[in-house]
Amino acid sequence: MQHSSTETPAQADDVSPGLNHGLKQRHLSMIALGGVIGAGLFVGSGAGIAAAGPSIVVAYVLSGLLVMLVMRMLGEMSAAHPSSGSFSAHAERAIGPWAGFTAGWSFWVLLCTAVGLEGIGAAKIVTTWLPHTPEWAWVALFMVVFCGANLAAVKNFGEFEFWFAALKVGAIGLFLVLGGLAIAGVLPGTNAPGTANLTGAGGFLPHGSEGLIIGLLASVFAYGGMETVTIAAAESENPVSGVASAVRTAMWRIALFYIGSMAVVVTLVPWDSKDIVEVGPYVATLNHLGIPGAGQLMNVVVLVALLSAMNANIYGSSRIAYSLVQRGQGPAALGRVSGGVPRIAVLASSVFGFVCVVLSYWRPDDVFPWLLNMIGAVILVVWIFIAVSQLRLRRRLEREAPEKLVVRMWAFPVLTWVALAGMAAIFVLMAREPDTRVQLYSTGGMTVALAAVGYLWQRARTKG
Repeated sequence: MQHSSTETPAQADDVSPGLNHGLKQRHLSMIALGGVIGAGLFVGSGAGIAAAGPSIVVAYVLSGLLVMLVMRMLGEMSAAHPSSGSFSAHAERAIGPWAGFTAGWSFWVLLCTAVGLEGIGAAKIVTTWLPHTPEWAWVALFMVVFCGANLAAVKNFGEFEFWFAALKVGAIGLFLVLGGLAIAGVLPGTNAPGTANLTGAGGFLPHGSEGLIIGLLASVFAYGGMETVTIAAAESENPVSGVASAVRTAMWRIALFYIGSMAVVVTLVPWDSKDIVEVGPYVATLNHLGIPGAGQLMNVVVLVALLSAMNANIYGSSRIAYSLVQRGQGPAALGRVSGGVPRIAVLASSVFGFVCVVLSYWRPDDVFPWLLNMIGAVILVVWIFIAVSQLRLRRRLEREAPEKLVVRMWAFPVLTWVALAGMAAIFVLMAREPDTRVQLYSTGGMTVALAAVGYLWQRARTKG
């Protein structure tokens, strides 16, 4: 065992005393709700449908079950020990400082790179409406707006996310209602498709198990970003009840938004329609139903989803960096707080995001793809740290502070081991696919390098 039951200040509960607890329960509820509806769902699900066909629904069910288990584990630890470092702080407490260092900094790189990617995606949408405007100018504008909002006060982040999430939830809700009416054949101008699209054009599994595997891998990474709610909970008025309610409602949100909308898409639109990849599954479905202007309206929602993800990732990356510094695992400057906000951490995270954008223009053929591959499997690495941490911390909590177990992992420890087996299976599947194999090796290299630095840092601090 690396830890005794006596915790050092670095391991003690971190409810972020230097930060402003400016997030209200309505902010947190909407961040939890909207955080599920990410850019991955709107933008990335088309490629999954093209690979898996109608069986994409099965892929989303399988990956959704895994995500529910991960969120439940994370919820158990975050309700017991609210922290702006979330899983990074839990990994440090459970495994050791090197684990917190590795999980935290790898996730920081992931979020910062994602900020750049989402900025590029949002700019591409705007330039289709305003074709004579330069893409880089829109990226710069979005970066400045969200960097500024995050520099000002945490309630600004909360307010942005509240309205972004409300729009996303409303749009997906309307999409599901229209889709349900069309499937039933009661939407004016449509006929019930029955099972024609589910069983035609190659059947339910048009590309066999190989297609299902590619769809499964695509669906796993579409779920990334849900962890932000446990980071945000540390800056809410009531961190424990906030994270508990967010995690408890995760199951129906995943079932409704992800699995429900994928089922609607593949029932209404032939899976091999080019539009599913070219304009996205949601726009393709609404265009297919012939609802005037609905496709363009969905493009506005996709833009909002990308901007929302940008905002959330600048916030999440700055808080992870702040927490790492508070625990002595990063440059002290990033931990400075003014006005209740870690402003240097916000700036550093935004600058890194902008560097990713510059790389996408400057070195689109080598440096940028290398960066994308490096972050490809980070979310899986983080999930493994969450599962291992929960295995170790649950026993400790039951022994030392059972009253802190406000959220409990189901069927512990069986389902924790099931989740770990699922993650191991995904690693094996990634190693089999040429496209994802490169991501696996690149992420593995970064993780090993960070773990080595974290271990040396830990050794140096212990000797000091």
